[in-house]
Amino acid sequence: MATTTKAAAPAKKSGFQGVKAAWIILVICCIAGYSVWYFVMGNPDNFIGGDRSGHPANLLGTVYKGGFVVGLILTLLFTVICLGIERFFAIRTASGKINLAKFTADVKNLIKAQKFDEAKALCNKMQGTVGNVVLSTISMYQTVEGDDTLKKAAKIAKIQQAHEEAVQLEMPTLQMNMAMVATIVSLGTLTALFGTVLGMIGSFQALSAGGGADSMALSAGISEALVNTASGILTSWVATVVYNFFSNKIDKLTYAMDEIGFTVAATYDSNHNEA
Repeated sequence: MATTTKAAAPAKKSGFQGVKAAWIILVICCIAGYSVWYFVMGNPDNFIGGDRSGHPANLLGTVYKGGFVVGLILTLLFTVICLGIERFFAIRTASGKINLAKFTADVKNLIKAQKFDEAKALCNKMQGTVGNVVLSTISMYQTVEGDDTLKKAAKIAKIQQAHEEAVQLEMPTLQMNMAMVATIVSLGTLTALFGTVLGMIGSFQALSAGGGADSMALSAGISEALVNTASGILTSWVATVVYNFFSNKIDKLTYAMDEIGFTVAATYDSNHNEA
């Protein structure tokens, strides 16, 4: 009796899978950012005479003079740091428990030797994204091998389809929150520009008033502009590093999965001569 080809059940995921509700991180970082700006940087001890409206006595007081935009930039900076930590643990879990290069080489050799039970055992030991995808692909290989209703080309297509479906199931875990990090790359610079413009507006208002009495307002406006520029650039720099670092990690995992998936399909093609 002909057997029906069924997709292999996805492997059960274990370990840290990432934070799905990233808006919670954003809200917490917003509270933390404005708290640091107002209570830490705005501490009266950071100003001459203990007056926030006066001259800063140190760097913290100078940064506080950047205005409320500093709190917004701190929110973005804290958010990207938290997301970087979140992505680190999530991708470390997805990378599995065995060195990726060693696992890829070992499982390819086992597949080529048609030692599928050993390959599946290695996948169960590996766990993570790559282990789950390879396990699903091998399971489909064994399923179609006993299906007499399909031709060889259709069986290879089934193996490739199972591999692609398994990859698609795993990719959301890998790419989760990366879009927010990419957004902060641009928002950091744009927020810095916004703060800079506000500072320059204050400076021009002081100039238009004329007289030496407005020299403090002029310096405050320039300070606000420069502080926002510097902190915004720092935020964008950190976000860019975080985004590129983890994008590279995700690419390596994707390449490994594609390489092994191709090996499974090629192995079936070379070991079966039926039409």
